[in-house]
Amino acid sequence: MAVVLILVLIVVGSVLFHVLSPWWWTPIASNWTYIDSTLVITFWITGIVFVAVVSFMAYCVFRFRHKPGNRAHYEPENRRLELLLGGGTAVGVAAMLAPGLIVWNQFITVPADAASVEVVSQQWLWSFRLPGADGKLGRAETRDVTPENPLGLDKNDASGLDDVIIEGGELHLPIGKPVHILLRSVDVLHDFYVPEFRAKMDMIPGMITYFWFTPTRTGTFEILCAELCGVGHPQMRGTVVVDEDADYRTWLGQQQTFTQLTASSGEPPPAN
Repeated sequence: MAVVLILVLIVVGSVLFHVLSPWWWTPIASNWTYIDSTLVITFWITGIVFVAVVSFMAYCVFRFRHKPGNRAHYEPENRRLELLLGGGTAVGVAAMLAPGLIVWNQFITVPADAASVEVVSQQWLWSFRLPGADGKLGRAETRDVTPENPLGLDKNDASGLDDVIIEGGELHLPIGKPVHILLRSVDVLHDFYVPEFRAKMDMIPGMITYFWFTPTRTGTFEILCAELCGVGHPQMRGTVVVDEDADYRTWLGQQQTFTQLTASSGEPPPAN
């Protein structure tokens, strides 16, 4: 009986902890409510299966406990039970996978009107690049990274001369407008993650990964690195500020372009 009580307590305690727990997701600040919904569906399916399996174990321990004179009935096969368990498992797995595949398709399908923003990671710093007046980001290569050119922009690419460079500062974004986040690492594996945006993606040296989202509320949000990237990993933090459009434009006008940054460092100006 002790085992039965322990199993029942595990079920009841787990359900109560989930329902009454003060720990939950941070309030969402992007369009990705679909991700929250997918996780809730997964919690419901796995929770129901957990309760059913552990409760069934408790029932079996109680119902088929040892009694003097009882003999076990040996039944090597039960086709009906096998079909029921196999079919139920397949339905449960499909119910968890289908919403995720739908959301993933939305996650990688960037809207045509999304503004590009590049995030560059290195141990243990976040830097950002935004398009200038031409609305386009110039070419950049990790091999071209220098102290004077921290993001490795191609100085011969006219599209990059007016790019806005933010090295180690705050990234500002306008509310209500989709953003195409381009991710690049100059050293090791990192992961750009803002919990309130729900979206995250690995940053792999030699590759450009991406995702998109639309900020839905103003505020200041912390950037975390969600991939172990060395001894300074816990301190690799940054800030994203979501502004009203007028405030965003004011902030953007105060930032340095690549040409201005190069001139202030004493390097010869990039060729036009």
